[in-house]
Amino acid sequence: MPIEVASRMPAARRLAALGVVLSVLLLHAGLGLVVPLDTLGEGSGERALRRIEVAFVRDLAPTAPPPAPTAPPSVQRPRAATAAAPPASAAQATPGASRPPAMAEAPPPPEPSPTPVPMPDTLAQAAPEPAPKPVDEAATALAAAPEPTQAAAASTPPLPAAPPVPAVASPATAQGFEWPPSTRLSYQLRGNFRGEVQGTAQVEWLRSGTRYQVHLDVRVGPNFAPLVSRRMSSDGELSPEGLRPQRYQEETRQMLREPRRRSITFDDMRIVLPGGKEHERLAGVQDSASQFVQLTYLFTLKPELLQPGRSLEVPLALPSNVDRWVYDVLAREVLDTPMGPIETFHVKPRRDTRPGGDLVAEVWFAPSLQYLPVRIKIRQDAETYVDLMLQRAPQQAQKE
Repeated sequence: MPIEVASRMPAARRLAALGVVLSVLLLHAGLGLVVPLDTLGEGSGERALRRIEVAFVRDLAPTAPPPAPTAPPSVQRPRAATAAAPPASAAQATPGASRPPAMAEAPPPPEPSPTPVPMPDTLAQAAPEPAPKPVDEAATALAAAPEPTQAAAASTPPLPAAPPVPAVASPATAQGFEWPPSTRLSYQLRGNFRGEVQGTAQVEWLRSGTRYQVHLDVRVGPNFAPLVSRRMSSDGELSPEGLRPQRYQEETRQMLREPRRRSITFDDMRIVLPGGKEHERLAGVQDSASQFVQLTYLFTLKPELLQPGRSLEVPLALPSNVDRWVYDVLAREVLDTPMGPIETFHVKPRRDTRPGGDLVAEVWFAPSLQYLPVRIKIRQDAETYVDLMLQRAPQQAQKE
């Protein structure tokens, strides 16, 4: 009897192990059908980008928003004399000259009061506009301003909606900008893929000299053995207009499968998508990973853009197409973070989500944290999304 029991034990263990393996395979097969991550891969033959290695040595604490860099002062041209100005007297034209005796005895005639000259419409239109106020100052002034009367409101025509601002910075404006050191942002992930999912995410901004990399890593499941993970990476150069991508790569990994990658390459004149389709390179074009840092760059240079009701345009090169995206600044929102309440601005692309369509990422930028994204919500459609919330203080490397 003991011999029979001993002979059956290995078979029972083999059967149990086979059951576990089958369960794992079925789980991942089903996940591959539900989650569109695996469908984004087109092969494993491409090499992964070589990561810039840095050491993060300090935590970033909330501070007052950094002042916007100012352009070099322009040269003031001397104004030409106007026809309405009275002619200068001989004594004014030649300082120190003696007056004739008759003029010295007579009292000077009174100067005529200047007659107000109406400003032509052309001059009124050409008058320079006042410099935009910072966000907080503008909001305080707006709150303190008296409400217009009904008569004034009726006589004032409504202003047209401002068009989106092209997201390209001028070299003069960017002259005083200092790129932040390499930074790591860690997020807690919650989402929905036919049910609640959890995980972690990380955004790394890395730079070495004029070269940069942006990595966005998303992991569904535990960190030591994620069920599905994806890395979206951008590699390129820093320029006065912001980030200039040279290569974008997506890498998707699933347990028991080879990693899948697809890439976009950028040169001076064109963009080559996966599969070889070519597009003209648009000015200021970004990719899925670099867009977050490019928006941070623009909001740092021009804080007036980050006001509810404003819009800006960013050309995006996605694996499926190249198009111009419009981002709307929706509202101010205070988010609870491990560092306490942080004021943010909610920015959302003007795009509809649909099954099989482009991923749409809305972002909450924090001026007190160098305009970094505190929250990122990525949607595939109404029922499929991941929501990333800052888990700890941002980590930074030493300044170069």
